[in-house]
Amino acid sequence: MLPFDRARGVVERAIADRVFPAAALEVGASTGPLWRDALGTLTFDAGSPESALDTPFDLASLTKVIVTTTVMMDLVRAGRVGLDTTVRSCFAEWRAADRDQVMVRDLLEHASGLAARLVDAPPRGRREFEHDICRMPLEYAPRTRSIYSDLGFMLLGFLAADRGEASLSELFGRIKVRLKPDTTYEGETYEGETYEGETDGDLSFELPAAARRRAAPTLPLDDDPRRGRSLVGEVHDQYAAALGGVAGHAGLFGTAPAVGRFAHLVLGAARGGRDVPLPFSPESVARFTTKGAVPGSSRALGWDTMLATSSCGTRMSAAAFGHTGFTGTSLWIDPGRDRYFVLLTNRACGGLSPDEMQVVRRAFHDALGDL
Repeated sequence: MLPFDRARGVVERAIADRVFPAAALEVGASTGPLWRDALGTLTFDAGSPESALDTPFDLASLTKVIVTTTVMMDLVRAGRVGLDTTVRSCFAEWRAADRDQVMVRDLLEHASGLAARLVDAPPRGRREFEHDICRMPLEYAPRTRSIYSDLGFMLLGFLAADRGEASLSELFGRIKVRLKPDTTYEGETYEGETYEGETDGDLSFELPAAARRRAAPTLPLDDDPRRGRSLVGEVHDQYAAALGGVAGHAGLFGTAPAVGRFAHLVLGAARGGRDVPLPFSPESVARFTTKGAVPGSSRALGWDTMLATSSCGTRMSAAAFGHTGFTGTSLWIDPGRDRYFVLLTNRACGGLSPDEMQVVRRAFHDALGDL
């Protein structure tokens, strides 16, 4: 059985087991896409529309690497901020003996001492979030360990907007202009199917009306005031929703080919390519994807790196880096094997638990281990 058939079987079984209703994926190399597919239906309801390559998914925490880490990479390149810049020099309320030496790199490595989320319900707006995050007690001494924190990336989103003198969405939009491909995949064939026209779509915090209607739905969590209705083209994460849909930790939407296009560029830079637009120089990508020195942590600057227990499975090289999202999304890039892997699902639409999603991710990537 070919690797693509094995991987498709993994996704089909997960849909049958109701881990998620819809999936779209792209696997590629430095030469471009090798396989694209879309499986399942947008919800578990009878008669629900089928998933398609132009279905936008809520990318959830892939926002952290696609948007926030990329924007921070650009600001570091431009000298607007440094990785060793202290957080207290960026936020007036970040002042206490236990946190004075926390740096931007610590936020990127999830090693700042911040908890994962706030204890209380989310406030409304940036000023209140910034106050609550900056004044909350730290959970551990900075740089002694790594605890995954949405709050740290929310601060990075605020910092980027301040140092870049524009919203996070606008800063990413300026970078996207550099990343636009010169050609489309019109008329090219992948695994026996021909896709006419541009299927890449876009990576965006705000979907156009037509794309919004096509988006893979999610369902709010029980503590979300929006519970009881379906979220279609509306961000799942309630912190991001409280910030108008644009946040450093979540809020981005995109299709599998759009995420694949981003992955293709990063892969090229990671393999030493010099024809990739800024900020993706080989040096910058290497800097941001190299595992840090925090004890017991697999985190690089924004990105996660390969462990035997990671969502990337067991078959990737030690050079692999990637990230996942709560809604059921993942992106892994393996320069050692010259491969990238995009798997987008809407697990958060009545699907199974994050742990069961993790099992599917690992099986999906391992099925492609001989590719």
